[in-house]
Amino acid sequence: MKNIKAYILPLGVMLGISFITSCVPARQFEELKNKEKKCAQELAEMKAADLSCNTKLTECENDVQLLKRKVGNLQNDTLIMGNSMRLLSKNYDKLNQTYDLLLAKNKELLEGNANENKLLVSNYQLSQEQLQREQDALKKTKQELEDRKNTLDKLTNELKEAQEALKVREAKLNEVQKILAQKDSTVKALKNKVSDALLGFQNSGLTVEQKNGKVYVSLEEKLLFASGSITVDPKGAEAIKSLAKVLEQSPDINVLVEGHTDNVPYSSPSGGIKDNWDLSVLRATSIVKLITANSTVDPKRLTAAGHGEYFPIDTENTAQARRKNRRTEIILTPKLDELLQVLETN
Repeated sequence: MKNIKAYILPLGVMLGISFITSCVPARQFEELKNKEKKCAQELAEMKAADLSCNTKLTECENDVQLLKRKVGNLQNDTLIMGNSMRLLSKNYDKLNQTYDLLLAKNKELLEGNANENKLLVSNYQLSQEQLQREQDALKKTKQELEDRKNTLDKLTNELKEAQEALKVREAKLNEVQKILAQKDSTVKALKNKVSDALLGFQNSGLTVEQKNGKVYVSLEEKLLFASGSITVDPKGAEAIKSLAKVLEQSPDINVLVEGHTDNVPYSSPSGGIKDNWDLSVLRATSIVKLITANSTVDPKRLTAAGHGEYFPIDTENTAQARRKNRRTEIILTPKLDELLQVLETN
């Protein structure tokens, strides 16, 4: 239909040249002819612009699908823009209908109706103005779609960067979990070795426990020291020596020896011992020295500390509670160098 229109208009113009010459001044006819030609050219440009806008709209809709939830609002905006485009297309169809009407009027004009010629020119000018407004609206729509596309591209890049960062974090987390699992396995094996080595002392005030990724060896005062003394008893020394042999076979284990007392004030100040705090520290030091003297354990792995009465495991003011609190705890901790390296590189 559009191709037929393209042929009808030139043919009608050619057939009516002589008649127009007699009815309409040559200059006016030439202006009308130029305007008609310009209108046809602008109509073609509008169709090309409309096709370009539809293509851009399709590309934007495809990009929107990649943004999932983050671009939901933009998808709604794109739907609104699509409705605008459909409205513009509808208006464009109306303009085509107007154009058909203009062709019919043009035929009547060629037949010699001068009065209708004036009306046709007026309608033609109105149509041209309407086309210009529609063209401006299409340009505005195109620019808005381009802006949306740029925003979508930016969000897409940000989403990709976030996904890459998440992958890196997940890899680090998996590595950390793997190391922690290895450490837990190491601690469990260590606890079993220590329990086996100290099996003969566990009914003499000695317990072995695994918690917080560490192995806790707790020895009551009666197994290691006489009351108020910092000298290790022979039976307690045997237990410490047995533990030292296990530590020799576990070079990646750090050893913290903590001395604890009850809340009864130290009553025999002598030999540099002034109070319970001094007593707890010196008892821890005695254990450390006993380990180094009877094994090849690197002293750098050993730490002696004393808490005095300030970390009781039983806060009741009874003889049984005080007996529990008078203890020495040897805390075995796997080295975390590998884990720290992973965390530092995060």
